[in-house]
Amino acid sequence: MIDTQVSRRTLARTGLATGFAAAVLPVSADTITTDTAGLEAGEIKIKTKDGEIPGYMAMPKDGKNLPVVLVVQEIFGVHEHIKDICRRFGKKGYLAIAPDLYVRQGDVSNLKDFPEILKIVSKVPDEQVMSDLDAAYAWAKESGKADAAKLAVTGFCWGGRITWLYSAHNPAVKAGVAWYGRLLGPADPLHPKNPIDLVKDLKAPVLGLYGGADNGIPNDTVEKMKAALKEAGKPGEIVLYPETPHGFHADYRPTYRKDKAEDGWKRLLEWFASNGVA
Repeated sequence: MIDTQVSRRTLARTGLATGFAAAVLPVSADTITTDTAGLEAGEIKIKTKDGEIPGYMAMPKDGKNLPVVLVVQEIFGVHEHIKDICRRFGKKGYLAIAPDLYVRQGDVSNLKDFPEILKIVSKVPDEQVMSDLDAAYAWAKESGKADAAKLAVTGFCWGGRITWLYSAHNPAVKAGVAWYGRLLGPADPLHPKNPIDLVKDLKAPVLGLYGGADNGIPNDTVEKMKAALKEAGKPGEIVLYPETPHGFHADYRPTYRKDKAEDGWKRLLEWFASNGVA
């Protein structure tokens, strides 16, 4: 068992970071800002097996029987971009929750050096992440606002990989959308499985959105995942956008590609709806 005992003294911080992560500054002029008009949105505390962790939530005001989407952070944590995505889901009628999944291991929000960020992220166990996402889902159910039968998950970059894993972990998930999440890579005791290893265990159909010019996720690994889904008879789908870099949905970064981001978002909403999460 992995020791993840947590208290207010052992957390890197007890609340969410504000603004954008230091590593992504300055933000692009294309950065999208979604207001809170018509929404209930803000920081929440999520009870876990070993204490509580912070998270961000957005949903329509006075909403009832709302479909739930778990939003899994990028490598930069739950910063303003991830919060904004939650608000975008809220505007579409979802109860969206983004739990802070690194908070036991460290605080990446003020780090500018990517290797220093990786030192923290590499210590985050998959087992812990699955448990924390389960806790976020439990928060939604206990809120009295959710339709617990309608659960989706989506994640970006680091969270894209987690989306595949969580779709294999929780049988309540009805649909997943993974944005440029790693599919193959070195395994270690904290991260024992790659998404491609878990294809046969998928509990829900997953839509993968990938960039053909992503230097960190070779096209051949995307093709291997396509083949694995087909061989396993799983109803997943992968879209590979030609000449498109990693992070193409991240409107606050130079990698943003507006046309691909908008197409991916449209596909996401259609994927959720066609799988009963709308």
